[in-house]
Amino acid sequence: MPEVEFPKLNNTNHEITSNADSRYNCIAWAYGEHKKWFWPMKRRYWPANITYEETIEAFMQLFASIGYQSCDNPLFEPEYEKVAIYALDGIPTHAARQVDNGKWTSKLGEDVDIVHDNLECLDGPLYGKTVIIMKRKRGVL
Repeated sequence: MPEVEFPKLNNTNHEITSNADSRYNCIAWAYGEHKKWFWPMKRRYWPANITYEETIEAFMQLFASIGYQSCDNPLFEPEYEKVAIYALDGIPTHAARQVDNGKWTSKLGEDVDIVHDNLECLDGPLYGKTVIIMKRKRGVL
């Protein structure tokens, strides 16, 4: 269960929305893909036009390539889609995507997808904390 690895998750602030699936990860899920594992290292999929390194800047380039730009808050804005990039010690670890009701969806490694109430639900020793929020107008791509 995700609560073991994420101490801020509890029975009331998240819901499991899929079974475990090792074909894709959180970055792919936030990007909108569910058949590839996105990561710039370890022989995983990474678009050729994006800097091939595990940096916050490279992950920002990835999301910018599909229309996202930096923004200053995670608040729900109906006209925008948002993603959040987490990092631990300056290294990207996770990405989450905001859903239509203002909550967030995450793929937990090879494990399940969840919808969680806020970004802080996944803060902790595994993912660190949110370092970047990006948004794009709904309907792009």
